[in-house]
Amino acid sequence: MNQQQKPYVLPELPYDFSALEPVISGKIMTLHYTKHHKTYVDNLNKALEQYAEAEAKRDLAAMIALQQAIKFNGGGNVNHSIFWTNLAPVSQGGGTPPTGALAEAINAEFGSLDKLIEVMSAKSVAIQGSGWGWLGFNKAKGRLEIATCANQDPLSTVGLTPLLGIDVWEHAYYLQYENVRPEYVKQIWKIINWKNVSDRYTAAKE
Repeated sequence: MNQQQKPYVLPELPYDFSALEPVISGKIMTLHYTKHHKTYVDNLNKALEQYAEAEAKRDLAAMIALQQAIKFNGGGNVNHSIFWTNLAPVSQGGGTPPTGALAEAINAEFGSLDKLIEVMSAKSVAIQGSGWGWLGFNKAKGRLEIATCANQDPLSTVGLTPLLGIDVWEHAYYLQYENVRPEYVKQIWKIINWKNVSDRYTAAKE
């Protein structure tokens, strides 16, 4: 990483580790944030530093070889940075249904918020292995879309702007829900920060 590039850092959580209980335990949040997300950030910075060195040497083969590490760890940082803000304690509005333009768009595309939750939950639960379920905005079509991404692939890889993500990697829920992913996905809607999703929707349309 050259001197002009600052390393990526963990974003600050907008709430305490235990603030999302009982939906997500403080122990899971602590491990997820301080271990998993931090590892993505550290490995991203390492890969970018190696990439800068390879670029300075015009070592194209090395630059190509580093692409996967940048995609995986960079995606992990991007996805989690969005995920933390997509959630909020109930006392801070978590679970409060969306209003305004986002609510109108959801009703227009899916018929109701309940239908969106039903479809997105089903797709998220059905992901094979690790990945993410997303509500995204398709700028070209001007509409909301639900998509899934494997591993830490960011939603931008399928041409959508991320609005709301559900992490279905086992580290996001296994300590609390064990292998019952559907129950974790069912419960997480109780702490979705629809205000944050709405703000992302407004920004995506600009």
